[in-house]
Amino acid sequence: MTMKKILVIEDNPDVRENIAEILELSDYEVLQAPDGKVGVEIAMKDSPDLIICDIMMPVLDGYGVLHLLSKHKETYGIPFIFLTAKSEKADFRKGMELGADDYLTKPFDGIELLNAVEIRLKKTENLKKSTGEANNNIKEFLEAAKQSENIKLISDEREVYDFRKKQMVYSEGQRPKAVYYVISGKIKIFKSSKDGKELITSIYGPEDFFGYTYILENTNYSENAQILEDAQLMLIPREDFITLTTNDTQIAKQFIKIITKNILEKEEALVNLAYNSLRRKVAYGLVQVLDKYKKENNKNEILELSRENLAQITGVATESLIRTLADFKSEKLINLEPGKIVVLNEKKLRDLPY
Repeated sequence: MTMKKILVIEDNPDVRENIAEILELSDYEVLQAPDGKVGVEIAMKDSPDLIICDIMMPVLDGYGVLHLLSKHKETYGIPFIFLTAKSEKADFRKGMELGADDYLTKPFDGIELLNAVEIRLKKTENLKKSTGEANNNIKEFLEAAKQSENIKLISDEREVYDFRKKQMVYSEGQRPKAVYYVISGKIKIFKSSKDGKELITSIYGPEDFFGYTYILENTNYSENAQILEDAQLMLIPREDFITLTTNDTQIAKQFIKIITKNILEKEEALVNLAYNSLRRKVAYGLVQVLDKYKKENNKNEILELSRENLAQITGVATESLIRTLADFKSEKLINLEPGKIVVLNEKKLRDLPY
């Protein structure tokens, strides 16, 4: 059995060492951080199975640590236990609102610590057993949907429609009547400004669902969906989708995970648009599209995407995009073909320093 890895973030060295000693005696691997900033760096690098974190710390407090980790898809699901010397209800409530899993109030003994850790790890392990690996949300959801005793979400009896490139699936202002499941092809979701400029907010491919947010919120579409390459879509009627997600707890939980993952991806994309350099914006856009197009055992990935669409994804002017792509080509990161971009060095694109 693999040894569980626990990160302890505590600015008091005596308390931190004491916790580490108790955990190590119980066969846990322990990582230590003297403040919140270092703790976040370690969590991002080493992906611990559980985090124990003090609230009141210099540099970055426990609330800040939890908030930052919840913004990254690699760390948002890690169980989190707060350490606090305070007992005010406001502190507990704030932590719960941020997503903390448990609390330990100082002073505490070794039994309390180990019980809290064991309970949280056991719950997490049970959740993984029932839902599969966290990075395979779509397949988890499909499997659960197939086993549901309620209305079948995915079924051979459902209507499957063929869509051609550039065909609209739905437009802003329309009333949603169905959730869409992608069998093949690619679909872009985009918003249009008053002057006609487009910004692509998402790209969906095989085994993706889209259009569900508007049914859950009972609102009209606020964006447009258009076929990026010839596609087959299965339509799940509004009533069937609501019945399944309302009456089947397992299906509802799986769909919440899909929604959470999509929200985190969109937040990451917004940060890219707001803060990254031109080169990193273009590299980020290429990588995001690559993740949708990627095929196993394909050394050089080919992206069949127009320069205009890629500019809309990255949020940069088409002319700037073309210049940046030319730079990437000269650096041997990509190769350019008519209507296609061949990715030669995915790793360097993902880790572009500036």
